Amino acid sequence: MALNFFDQFNIHVTLGVPLILPALMLPLILWVTTGRLIKNRLTALQLWLINLLTKQLVLPISIPGHKWASSFTTLMLLLVSLNTLGLLPYTFTPTTQLSMNMALALPTWLMTVLVGLRNQPTASLGHLLPEGTPTPLIPMLVVIESASLLIRPIALGVRLTANLTAGHLLMQLISSATLATATTLTTASSMALITLILLSCLEMAVALIQAYVFTLLLTLYLQENI
Repeated sequence: MALNFFDQFNIHVTLGVPLILPALMLPLILWVTTGRLIKNRLTALQLWLINLLTKQLVLPISIPGHKWASSFTTLMLLLVSLNTLGLLPYTFTPTTQLSMNMALALPTWLMTVLVGLRNQPTASLGHLLPEGTPTPLIPMLVVIESASLLIRPIALGVRLTANLTAGHLLMQLISSATLATATTLTTASSMALITLILLSCLEMAVALIQAYVFTLLLTLYLQENI
């Protein structure tokens, strides 16, 4: 029974065709575009939202780091699409897999480190040893700061995976309880259904917030190295 709860993280297939393929077409349909240079209200709203997100992401970064704004905005929109994809029926959330999240976290974190080593190597390496540290504590602090630096991509990937997986499992538990009590305990089933609807709204918010937090932490890491 416990294994069935994790079946939601498998890709559903019908007649040999993964159902995630038509689901991937839905964001393209919602993303309204026009073949002409004439803007409508939906495209103007999309542009306004993207500009707002970009301004929020580059807010903690100094001016030299603003050239990375397009990369961070693209990464955040990608995470938003992947996180919310699993809320559709018969779909699969790629960001519930730790391998997928680490494949995003490790290169982007390494990019921030390499930028610092290229532009200001002394200041970047100076973060490993706080100023004014007593001499006997220097080796210990260097090891601790190095470990905290190396654990950053792991924390990014695990945080995103754990939050999305926990929410999806909770939704699976409540939906199973709703179906199991639909014919015997009508009142309990109705309350579980209301809880499921509220939890679905909360999971949508979690998907958006986790994408923002993931990208925002990367901007903070970049700020330390520019």
